[in-house]
Amino acid sequence: MVGAVTHVTRFAPSPSGHLHLGHAFAALFAHAAAGVGGRFLVRIEDIDTARCRPEYEAAIFEDLAWLGLGWDPQVVRQSDRAAAYAEALARLEERGFLYPCFCTRAGIRAEVANSPSAPHGPEGPLYPGICRALSAAERAARVAAGTPHALRLDVRRAVECCGVLTWHDAEAGTVAAAPEQLGDVVLARKGLSSSYHLAVVVDDAFQGVTLVTRGADLFHATHTHRLLQAVLGLPTPRYHHHRLITGADGKRLATRDGATALRTLRDRGWTPAEVRRAIDFA
Repeated sequence: MVGAVTHVTRFAPSPSGHLHLGHAFAALFAHAAAGVGGRFLVRIEDIDTARCRPEYEAAIFEDLAWLGLGWDPQVVRQSDRAAAYAEALARLEERGFLYPCFCTRAGIRAEVANSPSAPHGPEGPLYPGICRALSAAERAARVAAGTPHALRLDVRRAVECCGVLTWHDAEAGTVAAAPEQLGDVVLARKGLSSSYHLAVVVDDAFQGVTLVTRGADLFHATHTHRLLQAVLGLPTPRYHHHRLITGADGKRLATRDGATALRTLRDRGWTPAEVRRAIDFA
C-alpha cells in the first residue's frame, strides 16, 4: 500500500461513539496510503452536536495513539467550519443550484409509495423532486412564513452546467460521474450547517487532501461529490474506496449496532498487532 508516491490523506471519524475494528482499518489504511513523507490528517466530523460528545473525541485520539499512529497536529473540527459551509451554500444559491425543500420525511415516503415510477438509486428511493417545481414566489413566501425547510442540490441544473465529469478510483479506475444516482441530496437543514456531502467536499479542499480513502459503501456518494467540486471550483482528489470490515452476520460494523469498541478489546488484553491480524491488515 505504501509506495513512492506520497499523498495527503485523512481519517475523519464522528465523535458519536467509540472507535471499533472498522474504524481501525480505515485509520490504518489512510495512514499507510499517505506514504513515506506524506501527511496523515485527522478531521473530527462533529456537525451533529446532538450526538457528538467530547469524551468520544478524546477517546478517538487515545485509540489512534494506541494503534501506533501519528497524525498532523492541525486537527480540523467541522463544528468550527460553519462559515465556510455557509459561503459554499451562498455560491451555490447564486448560481441557481439550490432550492428549499419543505417536504417532511413522512411526506416524501408517502409520495414515493404512491408513485410506481418513483426514481430509485443504489441506496433506495430518491427524492422525487416535489419542491423543485415550486415557483420562486412560492418558495420565498414559504421561507418568509418560517416554514421549516432543507436546502437541496438541483442536480439536473448543475449537470447541465458542468457537462461530463470524471473521477479516479484506485480500484475502479476512471469513473464517469453520475450524480443522478443519489438525486437532489440535502446540503443543509435547520440545526445542521451542512450535510456530509457538502462538508466533506469543502473540508477536503481546505485541508489539501490529495487522496480520499474511505469505505466502499461511500463509492456512490463520490458521484455527487465530484459534481459539487465542479460547481464550487474545487480540486478533485484521487479516491480509494476500500473494503469494509464486517461482523459475523456479514454486515458492516457500526457503532449504532453495538460493534465492540477498540477500548473494550484493549481492556480484554488485545494488542495493536492482534487488531491488525483481526482485520487482515499487514
